[in-house]
Amino acid sequence: MPTILVADDHPLFREALRNAVARALPNAQLREADSVDALYALVEREPDADLLLLDLNMPGAHGFSALVHLRAHVPQLPVMVVSAREEPAVMRRALDHGAVGFLPKSADATTLGEAIDTVLAGDRWAPAAALKAPAAAADEHDAAQRVRELTPQQFRVLQMLGDGLLNKQIAYELGVSEATIKAHMTAILRKLGANNRTQAVLIAGKLAIDPEAVMPPPEED
Repeated sequence: MPTILVADDHPLFREALRNAVARALPNAQLREADSVDALYALVEREPDADLLLLDLNMPGAHGFSALVHLRAHVPQLPVMVVSAREEPAVMRRALDHGAVGFLPKSADATTLGEAIDTVLAGDRWAPAAALKAPAAAADEHDAAQRVRELTPQQFRVLQMLGDGLLNKQIAYELGVSEATIKAHMTAILRKLGANNRTQAVLIAGKLAIDPEAVMPPPEED
């Protein structure tokens, strides 16, 4: 009886995925998450799940960063990206960062069932166009390798930094002291090879769907 995790912030699409998975795998157990934080908690509760269907554009995921983080810390969990972004280059980047498959949101239920059966059997599944697209750039692979070095808490801090939060705001959201966040920030800069907050965000931003749209964080007082 396979356990399938579904991470998507849109209730209607989660329902569509749930119905499609139920048709393809009637005995599957489904577990759902509607946010990145809920996803991380779900993965901790279900470390032996058979597959994660991950929405690439879920708020807080920051492009491929959540995929990279999960592959580093839960390597036994296969991840198939599900996204409305269907450009071949985006699909190829997902595969290059460790996804076992890429399912366009425009796919029908039959295709979804075929994709899930394929990846549960241990193979990769993606539209043919994905395999013909150029591989992810070297600097993107380098950024991914650095992000993999972050602990889960450091990764959360980096994500919030990318959202434009100041240290004191991050501390409030995580329920810790500002001194703790400063310590995390020091470790983040060291692991990313960055000299300041802006460089850290730009390095991590190479994993964004559209890196050129990444904005530098506000300066601290």
